[in-house]
Amino acid sequence: MVQHIAVVGASLAGLRLLEALRREGYTGRITMIGAENELPYDRPPLSKQFLVEGWSEEKLALSKAGVAPLGAEWRLGQRATALDPNALAVSLADGSRVEADAIVLATGAEARHLPFERGLDGILALRTLDDARRLRDALAGAPRVVVIGAGFIGMEVAASCRAKGCAVTVVEPLPAPLIRGLGPILGERVARRHREAGVEFHLGVGVSGFEGEGRVTGVRLADDRVVPADVVVVGVGAAPAVGWLEGAGLAIENGILCDATGATSRAGVFALGDCARWENARYPERPRFEHWTSAVEQAEVVARRLVQGKSDPHAAVPYVWTDQFDLRLAIAGEFKPDDAMHVCLGALDEDKFLVLFGRGGKLVGAVGCKRPRQLNAARRWIAEGLAFDEAIAQAK
Repeated sequence: MVQHIAVVGASLAGLRLLEALRREGYTGRITMIGAENELPYDRPPLSKQFLVEGWSEEKLALSKAGVAPLGAEWRLGQRATALDPNALAVSLADGSRVEADAIVLATGAEARHLPFERGLDGILALRTLDDARRLRDALAGAPRVVVIGAGFIGMEVAASCRAKGCAVTVVEPLPAPLIRGLGPILGERVARRHREAGVEFHLGVGVSGFEGEGRVTGVRLADDRVVPADVVVVGVGAAPAVGWLEGAGLAIENGILCDATGATSRAGVFALGDCARWENARYPERPRFEHWTSAVEQAEVVARRLVQGKSDPHAAVPYVWTDQFDLRLAIAGEFKPDDAMHVCLGALDEDKFLVLFGRGGKLVGAVGCKRPRQLNAARRWIAEGLAFDEAIAQAK
């Protein structure tokens, strides 16, 4: 009988799990452990509305009704330092220890850093609310900003900084932005919108170091050019926050390996969200989805597993979105650069379109710009295994 559940990670995945547990009828004790001092907040606005529109921190709250009705014990500002899977216990930075009947790991991911940052002032990352506070303060006075990395976070930050009136340059070693998320053709489409807004790009070139004494003054590229900078935002991806689990005996490989219901290799220990890699019948490579929707959906599965003792295997089609200037792009599925691509609705030079991707005769991915209804239909078709040609016909 599970009478006490400890959740390590007090952000989106952890909060949604807490809510799902209560909806499932669980009345036992729940301890929420969070490394940050804040109650759970929404991260997507940190690179957009929080920077551009000056959103108050209260608007970021994930639980609009507050967390008190959920009846959990909150241990905030306490980083987990070790897991004892035999005793089902978590050690915290203050020297205390939390023992439970089940432990759920929802520690998320941490921003990757460049090895030569040297601790110069003005070099920032964006992952947490504290990061966003520092970046928002740094943007006062419209400084020259260099964004390193043209993934989703980097491109969103670039758009937000430009909207704030900053001179913005993006540096990316790949030949186009967002290649991993959108492929080269759609990535170049997004780059064109950024260029129209005045963002400059250095593509196909890496970064070899930074200029400045005490504070950054420039970014040195691999070809020895120097791009002047007052503020540098490093957006080179994120790594699962699992370093503290060393020695715990969990199977870990670019994330905590789980079955299709969130169970890890150790009994009584579960994981979800950005720190976990779930088995997925649709994706044998077991990708680690760093998506808002994935965390929410996995929370429902783990809650059922904990309360009912079983849950159907989870094999959802991933979904993510990004807002950059007036482009609102939503992406469903997983596709590769050499997959067949078909523009079904609109045109890429417009701001409203739907693109489908196929592989082996099956629909595997979709990208919609201001096409929410059609994109949601495409996500459902991917789950149903619809043929690529049939999906094209239905989209029209």
